[in-house]
Amino acid sequence: MASFGLTLYSFVYIGLLFCGFCLAADPFANFELDFSYITASPLGVPQQVIAVNGKFPGPTLNVTTNYNVVVNVKNRLDESLLVTWPGIEMRRTSWQDGVLGTNCPIPAKWNWTYQFQVKDQIGSYYYAPSVNFQRASGGFGGFIITNRKVISLPFNTPDGDIVITIGDWYTRNHKELRASLDAGKELGMPDGVLINGKGPFQYNSSVPDGIEHETLNVDPGKTYRIRVVNVGISTCLNFRIQSHTLVLAETEGHYTSQQNYSSLDIHVGQSYSFLVTMDQNGTSDYYVVASARFVNQSEWNQVTGVAILHYSNSKSRAAGPLPDPPNDSNDNSFAVNQAMSIRMNNTASGARPNPQGSFRYGSINVTDVYVLKSVPPVMINGKKRATFNGISFVNPETPVRLADNYKVKGSYKLDFPNMPLDRPPTMDRSLINATYKAFVEIVLENNDTVVQSFHMDGYSFFVVGMAYGEWTENSRGSYNRWDAVARSTTQVFPGGWTAILVYLDNVGAWNLRAVNLDRWYLGQETYMRIINPEDDGQKTEMPPPGNVLFCGALAHFQKPQRISASDALRIEGLLKLKSKILVVFVVVIYMMI
Repeated sequence: MASFGLTLYSFVYIGLLFCGFCLAADPFANFELDFSYITASPLGVPQQVIAVNGKFPGPTLNVTTNYNVVVNVKNRLDESLLVTWPGIEMRRTSWQDGVLGTNCPIPAKWNWTYQFQVKDQIGSYYYAPSVNFQRASGGFGGFIITNRKVISLPFNTPDGDIVITIGDWYTRNHKELRASLDAGKELGMPDGVLINGKGPFQYNSSVPDGIEHETLNVDPGKTYRIRVVNVGISTCLNFRIQSHTLVLAETEGHYTSQQNYSSLDIHVGQSYSFLVTMDQNGTSDYYVVASARFVNQSEWNQVTGVAILHYSNSKSRAAGPLPDPPNDSNDNSFAVNQAMSIRMNNTASGARPNPQGSFRYGSINVTDVYVLKSVPPVMINGKKRATFNGISFVNPETPVRLADNYKVKGSYKLDFPNMPLDRPPTMDRSLINATYKAFVEIVLENNDTVVQSFHMDGYSFFVVGMAYGEWTENSRGSYNRWDAVARSTTQVFPGGWTAILVYLDNVGAWNLRAVNLDRWYLGQETYMRIINPEDDGQKTEMPPPGNVLFCGALAHFQKPQRISASDALRIEGLLKLKSKILVVFVVVIYMMI
C-alpha cells in the first residue's frame, strides 16, 4: 500500500511537469518536523527534552507571504501530540490550528500533515506543542514570514536576521510538572531561563561550571533584525543587550512605529522584531540578557538567561555586572506605559500594498462586548482548576467543527456568558456563540495574582486599552482609537485590565486562552465558534481536510495509518486539480502500475 501511494504520487507529479500546464497559484513550502525525546543539559542537569529533527530548540521555518505551507509532523513521542502556530491566522481553515477544540491529537508513533496558507501575513511567530504540557519540555521553534519582494520594508534591509527564543525553564520534565499540577500543587520558581535552548553565560560565581551558553556572532557597523520570542511557561522576561539600543520594528505580524528601547518586557507567547546596529567598541563581547519580571528580584535572581553578543573583531570576553532591568518596583505605571507606547506604523505596508492604517478600527461601531475575568485557581469537584468567568474549560471529545460537520449532538454548549456571573465555579464545555463579521470588544480582567498573557487564535486584535484597577464603561474614554498595535497575544497585569477590538471575519472555531502554560492546562480557555449561515458553497470555510483525524464520537471512522499522511494529502491535492488532462493521465498511470 505504501509503495503504491508513493509511486502514484511520483507519477502524478511527473505528469504535471510533462503536461506543461501550471495553475496560477502561490508557491508551496514543504517541511518535515520529527518530534522525539533526547537528553540534554541546558542548565547543567541531564534531562529529557523534546527535540524537533533532533534539535533543541527546533528549526526555524522560513516562508514568504501567501505561501502554501505543508508540514508533515512525525510523532515519535510516547503520547499524543498536537502542534499549534500562534499568530498564524489559518484563514478559513481552523482545521489546521492544532489545538484540541479543532483537531484530534496525533497518536504516538503516527504522523499527520498540516497544510495551510499564510495568507496576507508577514512577521515573527513560533510553533509549539499544545497538549500534555509538552511545551515545558521543548518542541518549539521560530516561524518567520518574509515580505514579498513587491512590498517594500519600512526600514532599510538589515544585514542579517537572527531568531532568538527565550523562556523560563525547569529541570523537571513536562510529565513531572504536569503531575504536580494534577496533584493541586504550584510549579514553584523556575530553575532558570534559556536563550535558544542554552543556559546562562557564567557572568558571576552563581552560575555553575559546564553550562553551554548561546553566542550571537555579528560584524561591527552592521544592522541586524533580531526576532525574539518568549516560548516559556509562565514568566514575563525583560530583554536587553548591553550598551545597544533596541529599535522596535514589528510585533506578531505588524510593523510598529520605530521607537528606541534600552530594554523591553516580552510576555509569554509574545514576539518582537528589533533593529540593532552594532555601533559599539567591538574589542570585547557584550551581554544579551533575559531576566524575570514582576517577581521578587532577589529571590528570582537565578531566573536569568545570559547569552553573548560577539563582534567579529572582539578580543576579550564580556565582563562586569549585567545591564540593569527596569527599576520600577514602586511604580506599576512603567510597565503599562511601555506596553501602550507600542504603536502601529499606520503608513507602512504589511503583507499587502495598502497601508496598515487603512482599516479604521476606531470609527467602527462595536456590536458585541465580552468581559473575560480570571481569578486565582480554585477547587472544583476536588480538582484545582483555572477559569474564565467562573468556567473551567473541558475540551470536547469530538472537536467543535468536526462535530458540526458530522452532526454530533451534545459535544459542546454555546452558553459561555459574555460577562462574569455570580455563581459557583464549574467545569464545562461552554463556547462563545459569536456572530460572523461582528466587530467585538473583549475586556480581559485579571483578578489573579500573576501577570497573564492572553492569546486569540485565528485573528489579530487591536490592543486599545490597558490599566491597573477595575474596568468600567468610562474606561473607553482612554482607548487608543487611531494607532493601537494589532497583535495576537497581549499582557494583562494582576489587578488590571486590557481591552481589545477585533473584527470576526474568519469562520471557524478559535481558541481564546491564557498562554501561561499552568493556567491553560488547568482550564483557563474557551473557544469562539463563528459560522456564516449564508455560506452554502464553502466559500468562507474550507471543508475538513482529506486526512482529518477522527476521535470521540467519530473515532469509528478513523482507519489505521498505512501510507504517509503527507503523501496521502499530496495525492488528494493533486487529484482535486480541475483538469481533464490530469484526470486522464492519472487513470492511465494507475492502469499501468
